[in-house]
Amino acid sequence: MIRHLVLFKLDEGVSRDEPRVVAGARAFEALGGQIPELEFWECAWNISDRPIAYDFAINSATADRDALRRYIEHPAHEAGVAQWREFATWVIADYEF
Repeated sequence: MIRHLVLFKLDEGVSRDEPRVVAGARAFEALGGQIPELEFWECAWNISDRPIAYDFAINSATADRDALRRYIEHPAHEAGVAQWREFATWVIADYEF
């Protein structure tokens, strides 16, 4: 299995209640039911008020590297990423477990 973790940081001056951010979060929330390669899917807003904390997180899993590649290349994933590029940056970690 491959764990795929993503942490998003909203750009300076961007708030999570802006319509484009709400739409981006909804797009990612829907991915779990749209992409068959996802064995596990969860995403949520951060609840910590620590300055170092990121704003939004995705925790997911695929069966193997090929499934991860198909997930990343899936049109629904690409569309969600395009939305988030407008207002956030992120870091990713993929590892086998």
